[in-house]
Amino acid sequence: MANVSEYIKESYIELTEKVTWPTWRDLQNSSILVLVAALIIALIISLMDQSIHFLLQQFYTSLT
Repeated sequence: MANVSEYIKESYIELTEKVTWPTWRDLQNSSILVLVAALIIALIISLMDQSIHFLLQQFYTSLT
């Protein structure tokens, strides 16, 4: 049990004294970057899906 309490104490000290936390502005910039990247990736996947759908539709209508 002493090891667990020592671990918690050391973790608290490390989080309060040794970790550098990002500023609010850094968090906002990172969030915007992630949002833009996610939108671009979603757009690319959507375009790929639509083009494959179109190609398969053309292929299957040409068989009949």
